[in-house]
Amino acid sequence: MKTDCNNLNRGFAALITAIILSLILIVVAIVMSQSGFLSRQILSESENKEKSAALAEACADNAILFTINNPLYAGGPPPIIIDGEQCEIYSVTHTPPIFTIKTRAEVKETVTKLKIIVDDSNFTVESWEEVASF
Repeated sequence: MKTDCNNLNRGFAALITAIILSLILIVVAIVMSQSGFLSRQILSESENKEKSAALAEACADNAILFTINNPLYAGGPPPIIIDGEQCEIYSVTHTPPIFTIKTRAEVKETVTKLKIIVDDSNFTVESWEEVASF
């Protein structure tokens, strides 16, 4: 009878070991898939930020051009559409000797706001920065 009990204990220990190893492997697989998903999401958000920044910069370039052609240009609607996305020249204010240009672009809920200061005598950019709010 003792041999039957020892065989039963060995089978039970092997079964518990297999279950524990399976659970560990499942947890590792879940953690790895979550990290892959989060990495993809971060990469997507980074790409959207690059696109919105480039779009806001394109709007700023347009605002500088519009200001060169018309010193009374004040910005505002309509939005500028570039490659299927839109940006807006929020405002252009002139307080001699500078123009202050504010642009905004949004790509898939990722927003970039730029504030550009341009010298009005020769239209050189004095400052170009991203701001949190206007």
